[in-house]
Amino acid sequence: MIPYGKHSVNWRDVFAVARQTGTGTLTQGNRISDFENSVANYVGVKYAVAVSSATAGLHLSLLALNLDEGSKVITSPISFVASANSSFYAKLTPKFVDIESSTININPSAIKRSLASSKDVRAIVPVHYGGMTCDMFEISQIAKKDNLRVVEDAAHALGARYESGEMVGSCTYSDATVFSFHPVKSITTGEGGMITTNDKDVYLRLLRLRSHGINKLDDQFENLELALTNDGVNPWYYEMMTLGYNYRLSEIQAALGMSQMKRIDNFIQKRNKLADKYDEAFDGTPNITIAQRPKKDMSSRHIYVLRFNFEKLKKSRNQVMQELRNSGIMTQVHYIPIPLQPYYSRMGYNMEELPEAATFYNQALTIPLFPDLKKREQKRIISAVIKIASGK
Repeated sequence: MIPYGKHSVNWRDVFAVARQTGTGTLTQGNRISDFENSVANYVGVKYAVAVSSATAGLHLSLLALNLDEGSKVITSPISFVASANSSFYAKLTPKFVDIESSTININPSAIKRSLASSKDVRAIVPVHYGGMTCDMFEISQIAKKDNLRVVEDAAHALGARYESGEMVGSCTYSDATVFSFHPVKSITTGEGGMITTNDKDVYLRLLRLRSHGINKLDDQFENLELALTNDGVNPWYYEMMTLGYNYRLSEIQAALGMSQMKRIDNFIQKRNKLADKYDEAFDGTPNITIAQRPKKDMSSRHIYVLRFNFEKLKKSRNQVMQELRNSGIMTQVHYIPIPLQPYYSRMGYNMEELPEAATFYNQALTIPLFPDLKKREQKRIISAVIKIASGK
């Protein structure tokens, strides 16, 4: 069975993990900072903070911005639930605005309309869907005008670039950016994430929040009577400066991440080559359209999504998925709109002002795309999809 996504782990990755395990240092060692520096250098940013997941990264990023409790955070309805849940974690309230049909990313015009009718918005969390970047220049201009903070949900977008050429993660247009290292993402650490920022104050808050509110590296002690003996720092001493969490990444995970980063460019090149082949094959195929066309050369190509006209095809999405499964091909839907989730609908969220997101959801189907997808497997996928889409 061909999965829709899959990690690429080779013997060098296995050796890196085994070697780290053999050092005796499994957590809170130097490998974490090495990994953070590797990602920071790759994207061109001052600071990087490794965390246990992108969800943890979004949570901490919003907390580190010190936003007013109860204020609203604009985000996309077409994303995994973590993009919105993180606002609730930080005692904020998510507010959904519609997407652009052509990019499946949050629509800057919809952001403007939302701000015109809501004066308690304090931040924007744009989601780089499928690895294609949002219009971050326009979003940053909107944010500056209304004095809003911006946290990029780049869970899909390690390796992507903005239209201006900078790497996603450079925080050229935002206060912070969050990456995911889940197994189907650009690189993997099993589970894990990374926050990047150019703001030193945000960086120091992130360090505290990541580890129980304690930062042994940079914080000045407040209780000097307990901290010092004869003007020397007591070696056992630490101070909890704020209420924090255990969102740390392990040394073992960081070792895998370091090894994976050596192949990041190769991973992105392979994804682009495979996606280009799909583009060529599906162009003009009846009853389907390619979901993301603009700026595709700047994308990290995390997933490949087709839009099916199921009504015209006279087949349900479930039928199409089952037919592909019978051919040994796994597919997925990215995503069920967050407002449709029971937790959100019970609070009154709905799709009334999100027509593009609703239409996209009703048409979307993700087909396999990952670096180690073989040519013969891709040919099989293309043949099966075209056969179904053509009504044969």
